[in-house]
Amino acid sequence: MKFTCLNKGDGFHFSPCHMLNVSGFRILLDCPLDLSSLAIFSSVPVAHQAHESLDTDSVKKKQKTEKALDANDLVHAEPWYKTVKNLHLWDASFIDVVLISSPMGMLGLPFLTRTKDFSAKIYVTEATARIGELLMEDLISMHMELRQFYGPEDSCFPQWMRWEELEVLPPELRKISLGKDCEEMGAWMPLYSDDVYNLEEMAASLLKDDESMEEAEKLAFICTCALDSVRAGGSVLLPIGRLGIFLCLLEQMSLLLESLSLEVPIYIISSIAEELLAFTNIIPEWLCKQRQQKLFSGEPLFAHVKLIKERKIQVFPAVHSPELLTNWQEPCIVFCPHWSLRLGPVVHLLRYWCSDPNSLLVLESGVDADIALLPFRPMAMKVLQCSFLSGIRLQKVQPLLKTLQPKIVLFPKDLRCKIQISEPNTMFLFSENETLRIPSSKESTDVDIATDLASKFQWKTLKQGTVTRLDGELFMYHGKHRLLSGVQPARSKQQRPLVHWGSPDLKRLLTELSKMGINGTIKQVSDDAKSENAGGIIDIHDPDKALIDVRETGTVIIAADENLASQIVKAVDIVLDGI
Repeated sequence: MKFTCLNKGDGFHFSPCHMLNVSGFRILLDCPLDLSSLAIFSSVPVAHQAHESLDTDSVKKKQKTEKALDANDLVHAEPWYKTVKNLHLWDASFIDVVLISSPMGMLGLPFLTRTKDFSAKIYVTEATARIGELLMEDLISMHMELRQFYGPEDSCFPQWMRWEELEVLPPELRKISLGKDCEEMGAWMPLYSDDVYNLEEMAASLLKDDESMEEAEKLAFICTCALDSVRAGGSVLLPIGRLGIFLCLLEQMSLLLESLSLEVPIYIISSIAEELLAFTNIIPEWLCKQRQQKLFSGEPLFAHVKLIKERKIQVFPAVHSPELLTNWQEPCIVFCPHWSLRLGPVVHLLRYWCSDPNSLLVLESGVDADIALLPFRPMAMKVLQCSFLSGIRLQKVQPLLKTLQPKIVLFPKDLRCKIQISEPNTMFLFSENETLRIPSSKESTDVDIATDLASKFQWKTLKQGTVTRLDGELFMYHGKHRLLSGVQPARSKQQRPLVHWGSPDLKRLLTELSKMGINGTIKQVSDDAKSENAGGIIDIHDPDKALIDVRETGTVIIAADENLASQIVKAVDIVLDGI
């Protein structure tokens, strides 16, 4: 097995992405989007800002001056989206399987599926697929506002991606757009369209009460800060992108207001909010045990179901919805996308409240607040940035490994110094864009061969042992391999070997070529000339030019004439053992 880390991830919103090669089958683990890169783009400007940004003198724009970042430094264009930087280096047609583990891990999937010759099977749970689909629809809906403002691109290659434009970006924005060594340029894409043991006991031992209490205390602190802002006459804006955190905050904040008899409206503004809230209340697989028990007893999983019926929580598809404008009251609490502060209702509401010192903006950690808030400066609004638990903490790794007792552990190289593992021989350290060879736990694999195929064995004795060649279809079911008869294509009388062993002897190969009327000379021989199969280069000059590069790892034939290349391959067939 071979393991390649394409991206080590960056928190909840940008999950890791890996490639596994198991016996020739390539398996892609997750296909996320780096939505944090939207920070280089400007949000939709207001009227006077729009005129200023579109009519800025180009010479002034390209002046390199050392100054603090401001909104004019951002890219004023329809955003493109950054995929996994190393994934575009792989041929998508060679991927056999895609495994999706979370809704955030499938946002980049349409970029992959629309590539030429992509034919991999995609595996995802029903809940993850539906929530991921809703997140895609919401992203497209928010993006349309920017598309309507900027209009269609004059070409398929936007102006801001030209090198002369990227060169004059401030260093902070240039690092986001190009990466450290300009290796991320090819990862940008235009957005897709809308046509596109007892485990519970183990989890309980890993997720202890102190950890849950810490997360609960964070939520309580946010609710307290929100309450202080509301009492001071300000409003609260929560562009939280994590579904679980959003639902818990919504529930706790509603119950807190109700317990204090405060009538403060709570608005949820999103094109997918109504459907998403309904869906989360009927799919229990991602919930804790206590909420699952509510489902089986016929109770709503979350308190927002009752509060929406009582109109204490109001759901609207857009910030310009007539019903929202009619019922709007302040101070209020608003949940809406998008956490990047570049798309969706949050842009309009943040611009509306940014000068109010009593209002509060709640951001997730991982967002560069200085860059994210550039379009809304000067900023009098209070900003609260909170970190939430994402994934597993390092101190939980040791108990997890002790419980699972894996034979092989793959671990990030940059985190190795922070943890002690008792059996280092089972550990493989990985870095981004580096392929590791993982040894198989078994020396060989058992295969059940159909009787009709087994009766056709024609053994051939080679230096490496006795082998045979079969034509069939390989299936795997419940971990067992089976070789069955497939559709047999018409065979030629002389079937060419598909597999060869070793490297061809240069002198013998040259002799076989001369018998076919192909002449050449041995130009270069490797230092290990005494070896039985020494490498080297044969330069063919008649009847046409060609080159045969023989190495220890393989033989490469380079020829402009296809017929000549076929003749050389036949000569290699004669020289080497094959089946």
